[in-house]
Amino acid sequence: MSATDCIPVTATPGISRLYADFCAGAAANFLPADENWYAHRPATPAHWPELVSLLAAQNPSPSAAPALEALSNGAGTVLTGQQVTLFGGPLFTPFKAATALARARTATAAGYPHAAVFWLATEDHDFAEINHVTFPARRSLEQLVYSSVPSVPVPVGNVVIDDSITPLIDRATELIGFSDAMEALAAAYKPGRTFAQAFADFYAKIFAAQGLLIVDASGREFHRLGAPVLRADIELADELHAALIERNQALEAAGYHAQVAVTPQSSLLFLINEQTGARMALKRTAPSAAEPHGLWQADRLFFSTDELLGILDASPERISPSALLRPLFQDFIFGSSAQVGGPAEIAYLAQSGVLFDRIFGRQTPPLARFSGTLIEPNVGELLRKHQLTIEQLFHEDAASLGKRLAARSMPTETKQKLANAGNSLDRELTTLLDLMRAQDEGLGRSAETAASKMRYQMNRLRELAANFELQREASLAKHADSIINAIVPEGSLQERVHSAAFYFGRHGLELAEMLTEQAQNPCPGHRAIWL
Repeated sequence: MSATDCIPVTATPGISRLYADFCAGAAANFLPADENWYAHRPATPAHWPELVSLLAAQNPSPSAAPALEALSNGAGTVLTGQQVTLFGGPLFTPFKAATALARARTATAAGYPHAAVFWLATEDHDFAEINHVTFPARRSLEQLVYSSVPSVPVPVGNVVIDDSITPLIDRATELIGFSDAMEALAAAYKPGRTFAQAFADFYAKIFAAQGLLIVDASGREFHRLGAPVLRADIELADELHAALIERNQALEAAGYHAQVAVTPQSSLLFLINEQTGARMALKRTAPSAAEPHGLWQADRLFFSTDELLGILDASPERISPSALLRPLFQDFIFGSSAQVGGPAEIAYLAQSGVLFDRIFGRQTPPLARFSGTLIEPNVGELLRKHQLTIEQLFHEDAASLGKRLAARSMPTETKQKLANAGNSLDRELTTLLDLMRAQDEGLGRSAETAASKMRYQMNRLRELAANFELQREASLAKHADSIINAIVPEGSLQERVHSAAFYFGRHGLELAEMLTEQAQNPCPGHRAIWL
């Protein structure tokens, strides 16, 4: 395993209070904690043999056979998932898969056999969220964008890739170089294939040795298995809506945030248009004297509850769960022992808890995916050279880091003189201000104003010296750019921005096993992983 430093999750940028508290075990009122989750798995669903058969059809590779056999013999599941993004999406995607695999291994070693399942979120319809990926390109970042936009907001998994993918593959090859991972990427993302097929094929190859099972549950068979959850939401819509509003208020009262806004007419369902394939939000009209059971509206179409239930019975694949209902839909189908997620998914589950309670009478334990920054050897050399830690970099940008590096590289005599002058100024001003305050309160206030200007000018001297050094040593600015783009690109964690394919291309398919081993690491925070 690569060398690893463990950093508190609270030190990482962009982490919500809810997620930080959850990782610290302090959000139990909203997110259940169960260290022995694998021993408390729910009853095996009645449809288990059919489910295993469907999984086998979608995972025909011999590498999936051991996991499928384990499921056939009654093993439990650890579930995770992600939207089907261009070229496999950002780094946190394989981090989720690795965490699910690691947790399944832990459970199996404890005598409770489990398999890891990766759920493809193919039914989401916001194409702008998934049509791009960002590659590190030396001192900069390069975003590749698939520009062929669907004419209507269809589920993203159904979008068929056209010839505009070819120049993107060519550019990815230039950035990554030839490798097994690049070959897998080019083989997966071909014209004529859907985003769902491409994404599934790529990660099936990446995690083949680990036996990850990948599922696209958008079809009729899976929706028929999960239909009881969709039916419960239709029949209990108003009760569930009220419960969600109450939960959102409770979250905000506790100082947390509600990941999804719940508006007066919002529901937890979408309807797939039979003619266009568009995914349309279903809005709920409250019961009235004219419509005692309320109405459902999708665009300009209106449905009674009975009509919507009729669509569910006849064509269950046309009813699509929202992000808040999806965890229940997944759980009912797989009877999962645990669900692995990052900050966004954990926030969803904090809201969905009331849905679990009312529909299932229990909530599936959530588990945080592992979080990490991959430090390539060339970046590691720069960090060691400039004596920088990852935690320090979380609070820097390229400009501020450049000044820090320049200040450190000044001639020793210059640094000493500046430090001595600054210290002397502080000592003398402190003594003088005390004297003036003692003489007169007004004089003291005026003196403080003048003293602050003197300190400001002293800081300006330091900045002038650092800027001169930065201009004289052009390499320092290059180093700062390279470090920031590698560690905190765009001010965010690397895992949220950088392409996963980039790292598999540069470090080989064995990176999948290394990530899985890292996910078993007891570090409770963010990992700095030195490759």
